[in-house]
Amino acid sequence: MNTIIAYVSRSHLLLAGLFAALTSEPAVAQQNSTTTSASNVRALATADIQSWKSIRAATLSTDGTWFVYQLAPNEGDAEVVIRATGESKETRFQIGEPPSPAGGPPAAAGGGEGGSTPVAIAANSKFAAFEIYPSSKDAKRLRRDRRPSYIKLAVVNLATGEKKEFEKVRRFAFAGERAGWLAMQAYPAEGAGNAAGAGNQSGAPAGGASAVAATDLLLYNLGTGEMVNVGNVAEFAFDESGEYLAYTIDARDRLGNGVQLRNMTTDVVKSLDSERGVYRRLAWADSGLALAVLRGIPDSVARDTTFTLVTFRNFARGIPAKSVVDAKALAGFPAGMQISADRLPRWAQDLSVVYFGIRDVKKKQLSPLLADAAVATPSVAQAGAPGAGGTINQPNVPPNDENSSLILWHWKDPRLQSQQIVQEQADRAYSYLSAYRFAENRFIRLADSSLRVVTVAPRDKFAIGIDNREYAQVASYSGRGYQDVYTIDMKTGERKLALGKYLGQTLPSADGTLLLYYGMDTSYHVLDMGTGEKRNLTRGVPTVFGDTADDHNNLVPPPFAPLGWAKDGSAVLLSDGWDVWKVPAKGGAAVNLTGDGRKMQKRYLRRYAFNPREKGIDLSAPLYFATYGEWTKKEGLSRADGRGGARDLVWDDARFTFIKARDADVFLYTRQSYVNFPNYHVADTSFGAGRQITDANPQQRQFAWSSGARLIDYVSSKGVKLQGALYLPANYEPGKKYPLLVTIYEKRSQNVHAYAAPSETRAPNPTLYTSRGYAVLDPDIVYQVNDPGMSAVWSVVPAVKAAIATGIVDSANVGLWGHSWGGYQTAFLVTQTDIFKSAIAGAPLTDLVSMYNSIYWNTGGTNQAIFESSQGRFKGNVADNTDAYIRNSPVFHANNVKTPLVILHNDKDGAVDFNQGVTYYNALRQLGKKVIMLEYAGENHGLARPINQKDYAMRMGEWYDSYLKGAPMPDWMKDGVPRLKMEEHLRDRKPPPTPEPPVVP
Repeated sequence: MNTIIAYVSRSHLLLAGLFAALTSEPAVAQQNSTTTSASNVRALATADIQSWKSIRAATLSTDGTWFVYQLAPNEGDAEVVIRATGESKETRFQIGEPPSPAGGPPAAAGGGEGGSTPVAIAANSKFAAFEIYPSSKDAKRLRRDRRPSYIKLAVVNLATGEKKEFEKVRRFAFAGERAGWLAMQAYPAEGAGNAAGAGNQSGAPAGGASAVAATDLLLYNLGTGEMVNVGNVAEFAFDESGEYLAYTIDARDRLGNGVQLRNMTTDVVKSLDSERGVYRRLAWADSGLALAVLRGIPDSVARDTTFTLVTFRNFARGIPAKSVVDAKALAGFPAGMQISADRLPRWAQDLSVVYFGIRDVKKKQLSPLLADAAVATPSVAQAGAPGAGGTINQPNVPPNDENSSLILWHWKDPRLQSQQIVQEQADRAYSYLSAYRFAENRFIRLADSSLRVVTVAPRDKFAIGIDNREYAQVASYSGRGYQDVYTIDMKTGERKLALGKYLGQTLPSADGTLLLYYGMDTSYHVLDMGTGEKRNLTRGVPTVFGDTADDHNNLVPPPFAPLGWAKDGSAVLLSDGWDVWKVPAKGGAAVNLTGDGRKMQKRYLRRYAFNPREKGIDLSAPLYFATYGEWTKKEGLSRADGRGGARDLVWDDARFTFIKARDADVFLYTRQSYVNFPNYHVADTSFGAGRQITDANPQQRQFAWSSGARLIDYVSSKGVKLQGALYLPANYEPGKKYPLLVTIYEKRSQNVHAYAAPSETRAPNPTLYTSRGYAVLDPDIVYQVNDPGMSAVWSVVPAVKAAIATGIVDSANVGLWGHSWGGYQTAFLVTQTDIFKSAIAGAPLTDLVSMYNSIYWNTGGTNQAIFESSQGRFKGNVADNTDAYIRNSPVFHANNVKTPLVILHNDKDGAVDFNQGVTYYNALRQLGKKVIMLEYAGENHGLARPINQKDYAMRMGEWYDSYLKGAPMPDWMKDGVPRLKMEEHLRDRKPPPTPEPPVVP
């Protein structure tokens, strides 16, 4: 029950392809194309798993000719691979051990501006830059010695392969479109603080008004090798074209501070502004030449800084025109407020308006000494941080604090105190959106205490404001976030109520005149933000745009998410869950652009926006859609011409991702299956001759690997047609029966083509289990309101029986695993069926009665909304629906449990309270049931420390091997471990140092 538990509409589930429907096709079997005969393969060893590689930071040049990526093992040193997409030749560079990836799919990148990838290609496709890290060995030594580690930067001439390295580079950026220069910012000297994180190429501070430590900025001419060093630079940024570099100077004692501008063609440097102050939030316009920065004068008594906004426009005249937006000189600027440094200035598209934030002025303190004490903000313990003391997300109280540590909870609080604590830093940094219009010399306040959330619509004619004050408290326990929606005239600031007590999202048109919204009648409507006129947009369209199959406790079927507006605002693309419809905004017939989705049971899930610069959809250009077969689980890519009907470019029993070169018709895509790693392929617009250009793990053919995956069809106990993904054991022999591990979490059959890389830190890793002779089943679960636990029984038990009916599964040796919501389902299933021989429930909800009124500590909100409108799927609260909550609570049926059970629950779990695991453990223990609880001290809802992840995976393997394969039971399972012997037990189980992996021929 992690953050996924928060309400997820059916339209979001659609994006992951998690649906049930009405027809089916025969089960699919996929054979492993990478394995060899059984006599030539061996089991995966620890060293093999640790050396298994993944492709990270995949980057395609703007012209599509170069592909650069990190090839990194699970543990150890990585390399960067550079190759031409049209050739087989590639060059590899060792880069040490990169930090763990943040996750998410690879994306096309070009120019190195504004991204967070540690790999970049210049916009002219002539040079690549990438980060180099300390080796794994050196990194461990630095951590042991508590010494900082620094990143180097490598720059490679893509035509010649020549590489040049630069020491201690914390941020870098190519010079926009011209890309003739590379800017690199150094780390501060040791002890100066603020060792900036790697990979931030924007040159701007990560957040807040705090300063980035000023250091040297090295400018490197990629053509001539010329080097220019600029000292005391805090922030820097190239304009989009790369003609200009702006940077702020932050010198000692603030002498010489200011903003400077360098013409990268002429090398002429001009001082745009200079004061003995601080400069923050340097911001270029997204398009066009305009620059803004915040200039602050510190007030040591108030412990505050007074900021003015300084802007520069009309660069074509040689010397940009400067304007100073000073709160003291602006008519209508609210008293007691000032310009905030916690919001980055932003320019209107036509550069006639600049947006910024304002906030309350801090009250002056009686003396600097008292001020120092007053600004000591209580810090918030990091949720789940190892060793974090106290309750999750509660203020730390200094032991010598003489003030009371009271937290006062009041029934009128719209947000719980726990939620206010979690959001405290965001609240402190909050600012009210405002605008300054240059032509009229006019200040307009767009947001205030009654309308805190304001979003400017495209083209800057209108803004949309949200007021949820009247509904916020009820929403905290109902999960239904009603809001009043206002339109705001950007010239006058005038507000008009557009939608009262509205539930849902809105989407302004690309031309900024219309507002799309979904009504309680399950139709889409548009509001003309100028006239206030409303119109039903989808009346008469022969389909339904609400997800009638969504099984949450909905008031109306939730909408399928819109795919976007045409760039001229003439039409909007809407999804009915199967097809994509072009619906005119001002009258006319809707057109089904894809045509065959519902008929073929193929879902057109989303549109690929291959042009990163698009501002609205160009309906005259080809439209590309990701596709998914509801019952076949095939995936692919289709192209529509905008007139009706789509053509499959790729359609196969596999999972795909696609990226495109920004300025060329060159596509890269990954293709994966359960047995095939998602290697990259290159193709043109026809996709007729896709060619593989990476081979991340050629050693896979040496190991025992799954014999493929099958879809199984079954019907729930309530008559609903469902599917499951059944992964076959390595060297599968027809007629032989194998132990089965069932993994559950709502719908999972869509994972049938998902490659599971061997990993010691993902538990359970299906590849490791199939390689060790298990079959693994991912079944679908659908729900009925008021019965989430029983729904799992009605779905999972028939799935297991269907798997047994294939003849593959040994019915006497079936295990079960689930975590969070899946942990709850596991904990409940074992109270209702004996079909499982053993089970593991991670972080399970076990007493829904007490859980309903408890806190989701990671966010500070209540669990009530989760039960009423999200995963819980209950109608109403515990008091009004007591029987249903008890009926579906595992702890109230603990006496029925016969299955040996492991409970994983950590003391700092901020999603499912630790007491839920303790409650179930104590109930089962008192009843004499076979139950073990694993608690990893200091961990949150999941396991963050690799040593804990590995320990859990190892114990999980021993648990299932003992019960499902008859392996000897280890002592910790038989008799437990006394506390006084735990240190010795953990030391004895710690694996030896990892040997070097074998060389792959």
